[in-house]
Amino acid sequence: MSDEVNVNREYKSRLFVKLFSDKKELLDLYNAVNGTEYDNPDDIDLNTVEDFIYMGMKNDISFLITDVLNLYEHQSTVNPNMPFRGFLYFAALYRKLFKEQNDIYSSKLVMIPTPQFIVFYNGTTDEPDRMELRLSDAFSKKKVLEPCIECTATLLNINYGHNRKLMEKCKTLREYATLVFYVREELSKRESNSKEARRAAIDAAIDRCIIEGILAEFLREHRREATDMLLTEYDEALHIKNEKEISYGEGMKQGVKQGIKQGVQLVNELYSWLVECGRSEDITKAIDDASTLDKLLNEYQAYKNGSNK
Repeated sequence: MSDEVNVNREYKSRLFVKLFSDKKELLDLYNAVNGTEYDNPDDIDLNTVEDFIYMGMKNDISFLITDVLNLYEHQSTVNPNMPFRGFLYFAALYRKLFKEQNDIYSSKLVMIPTPQFIVFYNGTTDEPDRMELRLSDAFSKKKVLEPCIECTATLLNINYGHNRKLMEKCKTLREYATLVFYVREELSKRESNSKEARRAAIDAAIDRCIIEGILAEFLREHRREATDMLLTEYDEALHIKNEKEISYGEGMKQGVKQGIKQGVQLVNELYSWLVECGRSEDITKAIDDASTLDKLLNEYQAYKNGSNK
């Protein structure tokens, strides 16, 4: 068994994944979430699926411990498609776990690990400490047919000041939340929003953490990597914000073309949907090309019509 998550190096990992790729840290987090007291990191069997990428970054860790199959995902946005992504992820995990077994065709009941899907959220939108999102909410005919499958994503807000009991139980999670809080504080002090200003804010936050003994050893050893990860994450957040601002103008154009006042809202909905589906590159294409925008709007309308049936 590996001591760290084996991540596809073509993609950058989020800092959250880097911190909890260590088995000891991951076990501490698992104990904090579940109220358990396991003390042997070697009980963890890491099995992260490399091909699941969100917004060009690796934001997930999956592992087995005592017949519990865990998917931990870090998110800075909340979207209703989390349970569906989790469902697809678990399907890939179970396929990998039972790939060479033929017992599923026998008359004997095959025992399988119990799945648990936890999303660690630290975006800027105010969210409750805990909320659940269910795959069944997305089923188009759930009012007339009983769905045969379910997948529940449990979202935990790990922003500074939230989930205090959880933070008390996991030192690294608490200190990670503090680092993110310090970064946002430093960003708010900058008059410029340039990449240089964002890097300076991150550097200042890291300096403060090291002085205060917050993730100090990790940040000393991995300072450059941590800085790059945080910068990439905040660049991503800025990109989404800018695309939504640009969408206002595009929405007005589409509204005039279609003769409806809902043009702005429609394009905003489209861009949010594309982000949720991991298709942020299509936003740029739509901005650059009106025909692409029309095509994507038609696709989104078809999706909405199908969901409402």
